[in-house]
Amino acid sequence: MKMRTERDSMGNIEVPVEALYGAQTQRAINNFPISGQPLPPAFIHALALLKAGCAHANGELGRLEQDKADAIVHAAHEVIAGKHDNAFPIDVFQTGSGTSTNMNVNEVLAHLASAHLGKPVHPNDDVNMGQSSNDVIPSAIHVSAALAFSRELLPALHQLEQTILGKGERLQDKVKTGRTHLMDAMPLRFDQELGGWATQVQYGRDRLQGLQSRLQQLALGGTAIGTGINADPRQARLACDYLNEHTGQDFCPAEDYFYSLSCQDTAVELSGQLKTLAVALMKIANDLRWMNSGPLTGLAEIQLPALQPGSSIMPGKVNPVVPEAVAMVAAQVMGLDAANTVAGQSGNFQLNVMLPLVASNLLTMMKLLANCAPLLAEAIDGFTLNEEHLGEHLARNPILVTALNPVIGYAKAASIAKKAYAECRPILEVALEETELSEKELRELLDPAALTKGSQQEKG
Repeated sequence: MKMRTERDSMGNIEVPVEALYGAQTQRAINNFPISGQPLPPAFIHALALLKAGCAHANGELGRLEQDKADAIVHAAHEVIAGKHDNAFPIDVFQTGSGTSTNMNVNEVLAHLASAHLGKPVHPNDDVNMGQSSNDVIPSAIHVSAALAFSRELLPALHQLEQTILGKGERLQDKVKTGRTHLMDAMPLRFDQELGGWATQVQYGRDRLQGLQSRLQQLALGGTAIGTGINADPRQARLACDYLNEHTGQDFCPAEDYFYSLSCQDTAVELSGQLKTLAVALMKIANDLRWMNSGPLTGLAEIQLPALQPGSSIMPGKVNPVVPEAVAMVAAQVMGLDAANTVAGQSGNFQLNVMLPLVASNLLTMMKLLANCAPLLAEAIDGFTLNEEHLGEHLARNPILVTALNPVIGYAKAASIAKKAYAECRPILEVALEETELSEKELRELLDPAALTKGSQQEKG
């Protein structure tokens, strides 16, 4: 590989001739050969957008020559468009402030801007003017997370919620056996069961939207420790205006820079809500797996779409692959949230020192959830009912006797249920023998569809 010599405050270092980055990036590449996993492109793009906003602001304020400001903005938008994603190879596991990645972006933008302008643009003095890694990296965490939520995760959750509601509406007259403790319980309709799922998704979305105003507050302008040294006090507001114009968001400078630099409480809050959403999706996925279990010895209430052979040795086996994948996504999200929790408490005095980990984890969590939600929606939309099997379960469900409690008492009802279960007979048949109620009365009392209305029957 052909090399060129670059120089920084620590001296000379060899850098590949074709690399867009410079000395500080190369030192980080050499220092952190840990995971081989760079920060997500979405984070780099958000950081480049912040650089564009700052260059634009500093040009407007007369602190940066306008031609340099324009060249930096031009270079930043090339990065935002994904044209140079391979120019940002630094490992996630690096310096805890993200300084290495900040300088990587500064060096690449300086290189591109210099080539575009035809004169030198300095990565620190020009691209990083009025900034510090300590305020732009936390800001990029917020910007990238806010954009990932609004552009990817929120639409995916809306689609999932609407699909569940639509499926429930189409199945609103279909009754099944409810279950508590995995044991037979009172009947319910499919729209009631699926409605519970839809509310889980809706509340998950609502919780995430509830923290958007905090996520849109940026540390930008706090510079090194929150005092704003070397930054024009107007820069952050102008940069946020630039971001809002290009994203449609409502970013603003943080109300308290010492808070926004020293801790990652909003990121931890976001992570926790993503975990809560993951818990909901795992519950839905596992319900689907149970309902699909069989086809002969399980519940066999539904049939999920058959997507691929389920076994390399057992011909004809088909597994619930999408719910299984969703459950694994949920497990991964829960694990990343645990890492974020540890990272969040690593705000020592004026700076959190696990910022790259938080940035990577949040974007990974949202990407996984946004990608699996449409797959789960397709599985739900595509499942079919085993109606004959559902009817058999209902007819032989001994818990139907609960409806007789007000008429014959708990003890007598329990006796009928036990006898029906022991003799594998329908409740109706045993109740005719054990009570003085007529068949007509019993059919009305034990009607599964009527029982799904609960106390609403009396209100009606």
